Amino acid sequence: MENRVSIQISAEAQTNIATAIATIEQNLPNLINLSNDERHELSKMGDKSLSFVTKALEYAKQNPTVVPKFMDVNEFEIDLNAVTNLRKVLIPLHQLVEKLDDTAMLSGSEAFHAARIFYDAVTTAAKSNEPGMKTIYSDLKSRFPGRAKNSQDTTEVK
Repeated sequence: MENRVSIQISAEAQTNIATAIATIEQNLPNLINLSNDERHELSKMGDKSLSFVTKALEYAKQNPTVVPKFMDVNEFEIDLNAVTNLRKVLIPLHQLVEKLDDTAMLSGSEAFHAARIFYDAVTTAAKSNEPGMKTIYSDLKSRFPGRAKNSQDTTEVK
């Protein structure tokens, strides 16, 4: 069994991480949550749209006579600056979240694999009437409900 990840997170590190997350949230007090419907209805701005929006803002600032009276160019600029600055935060956070997710997935897979190896050993020990193993086997076998009794993973111990 290859162990590709071995990570231990100290209590101090967990506290520091929680503090760092809280610091980010404190520095971005106006963040909002959207419903799924709201997210679906909104126009999305990717890299190509960002270039278009940036050019449009510059043209609007240079040509105020063409700007509709109901449009606030200052708010337009605030929104563009917000998305530009939020992307500077989002990109490294997305990369970090991907690493966190991959590491958690691999750690979970390795732990589950080790548990299955132990479960197989307990199953064999319980079949051989090793003292105390039937109790452990009975407790662990509940992870595999509904499998056929003659399945290799859940062979009934008598």
